[in-house]
Parts: sequence; structure tokens; C-alpha cells
Amino acid sequence: METDSFWALIEDCRTHGSGTARRTAWLRDALTRLPARRIVRFQACLECVTDEGHTWNLWAAADRIFGGWCSDDAFCCFLWWLVGLGRPVYEAAVSDPDALARAPEVRRLSELPRADWTGEDRPRWDALAELAHRAYADATGAARDDWRGSFCTAVERLLAAEADVGAVAADAAAPGPDGPWGRRWSALDEAECARRLPRLSALFPLPTAGRAEVSRR
Repeated sequence: METDSFWALIEDCRTHGSGTARRTAWLRDALTRLPARRIVRFQACLECVTDEGHTWNLWAAADRIFGGWCSDDAFCCFLWWLVGLGRPVYEAAVSDPDALARAPEVRRLSELPRADWTGEDRPRWDALAELAHRAYADATGAARDDWRGSFCTAVERLLAAEADVGAVAADAAAPGPDGPWGRRWSALDEAECARRLPRLSALFPLPTAGRAEVSRR
């Protein structure tokens, strides 16, 4: 699926504040001003883009940043946060999760004790999941009971149509039936982390409890 317009909107969003709250407000307003079909395309692009990031390697990077464990819900929110960092950062992270160590936002996070992270500091953008849904409702005036179903149906149809005409198939980058792409490994394993994520491992040392758990295995 062609995602240039999606990433252009994300980049515009980045210029309207550094926090997710400001970006959320700006992006919802921007989406609401678009035709309904473009709001649908934005959501379809978001799903395709985040599917590409649904890998065990990137999940391990999230585990490391969070201090040893990142739940499945938190990982989805982490991917949306990565999208908010812009296309170059996101695509580099999908290719090589250790490249996140070069991102200014990630480096800033590493300078703060995890216990001191505020809601705005945390590497997650929960609201991005619902932004296009709500903008669609605002733009179309759909009844509250109807908009979610009609929106999701429109997104599914667009993804299917893109696949049918030979564009990148909607499920081409989707995880397999057993979960994310790749082989699962533990970010608690210091030796493995040093090999796979050397820069992130240095930026985000494990809490003492996490290191003790590995030593007992």
C-alpha cells in the first residue's frame, strides 16, 4: 500500500508539539477536515505500517526499553509511538531495532529513571489507535451506534482492494498464525541482548531484579 501521504501527515503532526497530547489533538482535527475516504486510507496505512513492525526483534527492543517486560497491549502502543517518531526512525527500527538508540526521543528517555517517567514520557501513543475512527465519525456525522462498524468495514474493503489489484497485499507483512515475525528471544538475557541490541542494552540497563532472574536460569 502506498503510504507517502500517511507519513506526510505524521510528519506534519510532529511539527505541532512534542507531546502525544498535542499531537493527538492536532491530528484529529487534521483528519476530520479530510474526505471520509482519506480518513479510511489513513487507518488502512496505519494498520499496514504497524504490521511491518510486529516482529519479535522489535518487541525485544521494547522489552529492554521498558526494563525487561512489555505486554502485548503495551507493545501495540509502543509501535504507535514509534510511528509518531516519523518514517525514517520507524523504518530504520523495523529493519534494525538497535537503530532506535540513535533516535533523540529514545536517547532522552534513557536519561530519565523509569520510575520518573510521566505519562508524556512513556514510549506509547495509545490514542493513535482510535484517532481515525473518531475523526471519521466527526466528518461523516455517523450515528454513534453505526460509525464504528461502517468505518471498520470500509478499512477492510480498502485493504482487500489493494491486495486484489496487486499492490502490497494487506497481509503481506502481517504476523503469522503463531504471532510476530521471527523467533522469540528474551531481552532479559544480557549476552543475547549485547549481541542483538548492543546500543540499546547500553542505554537501558536492566533493573537489578531483571538481571537476577536471568542468573537463576
